[in-house]
Amino acid sequence: MYSPSYSFIAGDRGQWKVEKMSCLAGEEMEATPFLDVRNEYVMQVPVDFRWLLRGISSKVRRSDLAVEKNSMLPLPQLGRERATCACFIAMKRQESWWDMNDDEKSSHAWIGEDFYKEFPTVARQLHHCRELGEPFDFITWLEYFPEDEPKIDAMLASFRDSEEWQFVEREIDLRLVRREDYLQAS
Repeated sequence: MYSPSYSFIAGDRGQWKVEKMSCLAGEEMEATPFLDVRNEYVMQVPVDFRWLLRGISSKVRRSDLAVEKNSMLPLPQLGRERATCACFIAMKRQESWWDMNDDEKSSHAWIGEDFYKEFPTVARQLHHCRELGEPFDFITWLEYFPEDEPKIDAMLASFRDSEEWQFVEREIDLRLVRREDYLQAS
């Protein structure tokens, strides 16, 4: 059964090995060797966890649907076997961002309909966290092929140079590799 709830558990185990963790703005988070991503709202965390963030996955955006309709290919899905790399970006916006109306926010928006034209093999999922009382407003989860890492770096550098990023007060960037040897304990 589909659940829009996701939990990101940092700790001593998880299906994703953290290769790099960077604090690009604001307060840092405790370093972690692994990240466990669960498609559920976790209430009871493992003893060996370092931190837990939760989010609600967003609906597919209109721009994503337009791209899928206008191209003959479906949008990339999460969990593809060859997409063994991931990027986790937790972001908190300044209050001035939330004070703007939707038209003002749209004028600053960086990611639009061209995302999948430029990055056709990158699967993405946006998680809303602000409404849950989490310390971040959004978590962006990207899954991609290992050879796409330079494209991901360039894309994020472009975002961080954009007008939209000027409203970011806290950002954590994790780069991860899927562990093939990991079996999630139930």
